Amino acid sequence: MSRPEQSPSRESGHESQRSNGFIFDNLRLVVYDFDGVMTDNRVLVSQDGTESVFCHRGDGWGVGMIRRQGIEQVILSTETNPVVMARAKKLGLECVHGSGDKLASLKDLLDERGIAPENVLYVGNDMNDYDAMTFCGFAVAPADAHEGILRIADMVTKAEGGKGVVRELADFLKNRHAGLFA
Repeated sequence: MSRPEQSPSRESGHESQRSNGFIFDNLRLVVYDFDGVMTDNRVLVSQDGTESVFCHRGDGWGVGMIRRQGIEQVILSTETNPVVMARAKKLGLECVHGSGDKLASLKDLLDERGIAPENVLYVGNDMNDYDAMTFCGFAVAPADAHEGILRIADMVTKAEGGKGVVRELADFLKNRHAGLFA
């Protein structure tokens, strides 16, 4: 599925939300990039090389809200870092990390689950997410995502990465399911 590049517009309280015919009732999987989506894309490196990141507690609540809607969720990250796995474990999410090719990793994930790409929502923030985002049925970007990602996003959150993107998405999906944005 290829989507044309488009400039963001304002609709439904979100900085960008363009209709691409996505059927939210068929949503089966949400895929998150980690850095820049669940974090503010910064890293604190201690003198021994240990890395730390900041995450938003509300995103943990958002993961639970989406889970209660019966939608699967996965983190897909290029990073091979214990902090990614630790957060995924705490949230109860499967994590594919160390992916050098997110599109190939995503295709494998979908094949294993028998999920069609048009039933997938992908949240990403940088150009290494581009191919995977355009392959999926619905693409979401944080407000501070790379310009190239903002152009292809079906929805741009008000929240910046690491500042409640997942929680905002969870509210959007809940309201969408309730017909408030239909």
